[in-house]
Amino acid sequence: MCELFGFTSKDNTDISSYLRTFFTHSRQNPHGWGIMYENAGRVILKEPVSADESSFLSDVVDSLGSQKNLLAHIRFATVGSINEKNCHPFTGTDVSGREWTLIHNGTIFNSRHSHRYCAVQSGNTDSERFFLSLIDVMNEHISRAVPNERERFEIINKFIVENAPRNKLNLMIYDGDMLYVHKNLKNTLCFKRLDDGIVFSTKPLDSGVWIPFPMAQVIAYKNGHEVYRGDRHKGVFVPSLEYITAMDAMYI
Repeated sequence: MCELFGFTSKDNTDISSYLRTFFTHSRQNPHGWGIMYENAGRVILKEPVSADESSFLSDVVDSLGSQKNLLAHIRFATVGSINEKNCHPFTGTDVSGREWTLIHNGTIFNSRHSHRYCAVQSGNTDSERFFLSLIDVMNEHISRAVPNERERFEIINKFIVENAPRNKLNLMIYDGDMLYVHKNLKNTLCFKRLDDGIVFSTKPLDSGVWIPFPMAQVIAYKNGHEVYRGDRHKGVFVPSLEYITAMDAMYI
């Protein structure tokens, strides 16, 4: 199972200790790592090796500096080969010029969009196809009128709710202003409150108080605070016996 890390804050904050702990989990998720941080613009780094085998990730974390928004991902490949194009985060720009970045832990079993994007995606993961579909949906709305902040949330919320049934959709999406967070499989995402921010992680990263993230509900955060919350939906992912058997086999 891939793991996710996210951070949003009002003020620049040193989160390097959380990141170092997060990347130690790569021993169980050895097929790639990736990070999105801000340094006079958005920076995306990723590599198709275990994080603890990277020749430069440790230096990146040491020199990162304080951050307001950050995403990180470690990959356990279930769909798609092991190469840099299949590592998260995925990033792209809509027709209004807004940059979007996504990390995903899960599998898309049911999607009417999958075949449409196979020929145009850079890699061959279901996560990238999902991301390309999201950008196209946003562009459709922009073609009529550029959505404001609340409207962007409603578009993303609707897209995730429509795609949640039968799919495992633990994900985080950053649009330059807001961080959208969602999970639909229990015990797979939690968060910890800091003074002016929130850390999200698939698993707790220290002995502090980590709260389970709400199930089947899209929540958007800005500057370390919740700004929008969608209604709870019914698209909870319940693993089938075949899914559990396949996941167990991958870890043997």
